Amino acid sequence: MKKVITNLLFAISFSTIGFSQIKSESSLLWEISGSDLMHPSFIFGTIHAICKDNFFFPEIVKENFLEANEVFLEIDLADSSIDAKWMNALQRTTGKTIQQQLGEDAFKKFDSVFMRITGESAIQYNRYKPLLLLGLLSNKIKICEKTDSYELWFVDLAAMHKKKIKGLETIKESVAVFDAIPDNVFVTAVYEFAMNFQQQVRNSQLQESLYKEQDIDVIFHGAVEEGDVFGKDFIAVHKRRNQNWIPIMQNSMLKGSSFFAVGAAHLGGDIGVIALLRKQGYTVKPVKL
Repeated sequence: MKKVITNLLFAISFSTIGFSQIKSESSLLWEISGSDLMHPSFIFGTIHAICKDNFFFPEIVKENFLEANEVFLEIDLADSSIDAKWMNALQRTTGKTIQQQLGEDAFKKFDSVFMRITGESAIQYNRYKPLLLLGLLSNKIKICEKTDSYELWFVDLAAMHKKKIKGLETIKESVAVFDAIPDNVFVTAVYEFAMNFQQQVRNSQLQESLYKEQDIDVIFHGAVEEGDVFGKDFIAVHKRRNQNWIPIMQNSMLKGSSFFAVGAAHLGGDIGVIALLRKQGYTVKPVKL
């Protein structure tokens, strides 16, 4: 189930993508210092699912993670009750079901495609929020036989060294932010995602290529600014999540060195975490990997 959860994050970050060639400071690991910090902290950009052959984990990332006073992921994936919390948060309590929003004919077509991709009927998720279906579809994107996850690797590393994983947001907070996207927009996006599933597979291949190049601004512009299904609604959600994380990061860094691992698309751009930290007076510089 945790693999599906990481793909919920993946799906939102890269559901509709186009790529622009933008030069920027390039790295996935960044040092945060200055202002009133006694010790530097670090933030690492992840990709939530990557082919095992392309997975790389430099020793300096591991060292910074283990030496940190506190370590954060977007959501605490080490929480043993996370599965139940996700399913509870994603249940629809009001409003129209997905079938009602799509209409009988479109839902029948969607269900057929969903069944072919996932092996199960979408009808059993009819009363859940569309974010869950997007995650389930994303979980079936296969561009290689074996995949790996940075988030789950961090969870295992923390357990091995008895470090507590914290979340920059709770599951309830995360879902609440995505609830700002109008239902009709979100349901349409899930429908289009399924109908153009092979394009999503090709996008995933491009995502991995970009990730290996470590250019956070190109990743940001491709994932956020050039997506044409969610449009301005997703940009607003992306910005709000980033803004919500800053005070939590600040409070942690005041207590000592902290390590943060979030999707790489959250780092770049003028609404990215790095830009927001710099606006708060911090010095944020790339660390060569």
